[in-house]
Amino acid sequence: MPATVHVRELTVDDLDDAWALGCLAFGSDPQQRHPRTTVDVPGMTRYGAFDDNGRLVGKAVDLHHDQWWGGRAVSAADVGGVAVAPEARGRGAARAMLTALLRGANERGAALSALYPTVAAPYRACGWEAAGVLRTLDVATAALPRHRPDPRLTVRAGTPADLPAVTALYERVSRYRNGMLTRRGELFDVSAADGGLPGDALTLVEDGGDLVGYASWERGHGYDANSVLTVDEALAVTPEAARELVGVLGSWASVAPTLRLSLLDGDAVSTHLPLESAREHKRNLWMHRPVDVARAVSARGWPAHTRGAVDFTLADPLAEWNTGTWRLTVADGAAELTRVGGDPDLHLDVRGFALLYAGAARAHAVAETGLLHATGVRPDALDLLGAGGPAQMLDYF
Repeated sequence: MPATVHVRELTVDDLDDAWALGCLAFGSDPQQRHPRTTVDVPGMTRYGAFDDNGRLVGKAVDLHHDQWWGGRAVSAADVGGVAVAPEARGRGAARAMLTALLRGANERGAALSALYPTVAAPYRACGWEAAGVLRTLDVATAALPRHRPDPRLTVRAGTPADLPAVTALYERVSRYRNGMLTRRGELFDVSAADGGLPGDALTLVEDGGDLVGYASWERGHGYDANSVLTVDEALAVTPEAARELVGVLGSWASVAPTLRLSLLDGDAVSTHLPLESAREHKRNLWMHRPVDVARAVSARGWPAHTRGAVDFTLADPLAEWNTGTWRLTVADGAAELTRVGGDPDLHLDVRGFALLYAGAARAHAVAETGLLHATGVRPDALDLLGAGGPAQMLDYF
């Protein structure tokens, strides 16, 4: 294997090889190929690494998502489908692809990037850092609290015609959380064009004709002790709607002893579940990094009560446009990063920036990791970068 790789955007002619490489890397069934893998898809940019003989040895995809941060949509280059041929591993193919992906994402105006790693080390070497976990829990269906139906609420099965209202309720829940996908844009337009329900069925809770809660779910197989009801998503905007949804899910106890679902911390539905008895079925670590630090700071919303300023230097080997000395200023629900001179006492690695920005750690903890160095001062001032609370994710990609 030559020591060099050549990275470029993939064309339609490359997609068969990319599919084969993905099947090899992830153990997928080559016969279960989705039609989108054979055509250009709006809202994504596919990159490939090629050896000197022109053979595809790596692939990665920039997903053109937006993420909610403080009530504002921030452009993201979320990363998926990263695979490297076994003979090319450890030779710089992944780093070369991610470098090209970041540069392309910056050129198209992205501010942030998230990904779900199969192994964290290569992404840490490229500036991403672990910032949260998407947990899937198993709850005994019989343990769910029983609820007498509220006569003021209407519970009914949803249809594809209800999906715009479901999307609007999701946005109402997610908009003022940090890190959540907006589920807007070309990629989601493509999915919506399929016209079907997201799972086997959709349960809606309405109050006076307005949607106040929903659950999309998959029935699974059988009705014995191993039967599982998988809830793809359950969200509500009132406690009454949450209780109604939990009551509907609890009604499956006689034929589906296990309820499997992913939750948002502290949301309406989770506060009505017996989480003390839940078991973790699966955990998916997610990582974060800035694409463009100035854009990441100015594009998001900030807590209106937060104000302050701090100078620091930032090191970002893969995205040199981020490297330098910056002043962060926060006031009146907005913030900006401006380049300044001098030699501040605070020196931040891009992975430390990711931890602080996502609210995954305070400055003292980041200093303990070695991703933040404070010369003769306390690092607390950089907690300003994490104002707004921790980020969460509910979508896996």
